[in-house]
Parts: sequence; structure tokens; C-alpha cells
Amino acid sequence: MLSWFKSNHQALTAIGAMVVGLAALFVAWDQARVMRAQQHGAVVPALQIDAFTRTASERLSIGLRVANNGVGPAMIRNVRVLRDGETADDVAAMFSALPADQLDRSWVTLTGRVIAPGELVTPISVDWHAADVGPTAIRDLFVEWERWDIEICYCSVFDRCWIATVQQSDRRVVNTCPEPGVDVFEQYGSETFMTPIPQDEETPQPAGADQ
Repeated sequence: MLSWFKSNHQALTAIGAMVVGLAALFVAWDQARVMRAQQHGAVVPALQIDAFTRTASERLSIGLRVANNGVGPAMIRNVRVLRDGETADDVAAMFSALPADQLDRSWVTLTGRVIAPGELVTPISVDWHAADVGPTAIRDLFVEWERWDIEICYCSVFDRCWIATVQQSDRRVVNTCPEPGVDVFEQYGSETFMTPIPQDEETPQPAGADQ
């Protein structure tokens, strides 16, 4: 056996070099894997969606907030609104328990938006005179809101994606987000408040206008 080692020392040297090379390759791969994990972990977004009610200056404000409590930007790819578990194309029924006359309505588009870490976005907020909204309307509002949920599919800068909802505190990992659909908050917020003038009525003319 000893003579074999002496006569095949070159082969042994080659085998040793191959083992060392494989070990170095494994170490390099493991370091790259750890580095990628650290890079991903350093830019993980975490969205939280909450409904809110606020009374200030005799105004009642109701709406939704979306906050990024993570450490990386959240790229919003898709927003889905559900009522009784089914996709809803309009959120008007969400506020149906409250008076039709609204003081103000504000909104922002979520789909395609990038929410920075620590940023808070209000996709929809609607105001009423607080005196016009009684306890019965507030109770009916909360009952109605129990039927609704919001799903926001968002991704990190490395295209790792999650779905956040109102009703579940834990986000869900997904491979990819659905194609962007209609942003129902933008659709509801941009609805006109103006009542069309009937065709059979004449529009009043300013004084001095030509007859």
C-alpha cells in the first residue's frame, strides 16, 4: 500500500486539489446565499391595512389607512375589494349606512404606487357633519364593514410578493401578483358630486348678458 502511494503521489495531489477546490466552491456558494438572504431581509416591506373613524371639528371622517411597517419599499401590484368573500367592483355599499350628503371625499390611487418604509397612505376618506350621523348609523356601519375585506398584493424590489388583508394580521406569501385591475378607491373617489341640470331647465344667465 505504501508503495502505491509513493508511485501515485501526482494522482493524490490532483485529488487533494480537487477536494480543496470543491470546498472553496461550496464556501463561496454558501456566502453568496447568506449575502442574498441579508439583501432580501434588508428591504422587506410589511403592509398593514386598517379602517378608521375620526371625529374632529364637528366632522366625522371614515376611511382606510395603509402603512408600510417594513424596512423596504412596497410596490403595489394589485388591489382587490371583497364583500362577503366575493370581488366587489364598487365600494359605495361600504358607506351605505351613512347619510348620502357628504362634506368631502378624498382618495389616492394604490395600484402601481410605491409606499416607502414608514409611509402612511389613505386610499379613501369620506367626511360628514358629525351631527348628521347618529349612533344607529354608526352601529349599522360597523355591521356592514364586517362584510368587507381588502386584499393588497405587493412586492419587494427583489420581486418577492405578499398579500395583506384587513381581516388577517399575517401576510401571505405568493409567487406573483395578479394583473392590475380597476382601482375601486379611485373610481369611487372620483365620482362627480354635481347634480346634472335637467335639459328642460334653462341655465340662469348673469346680469347684463345678451338676450
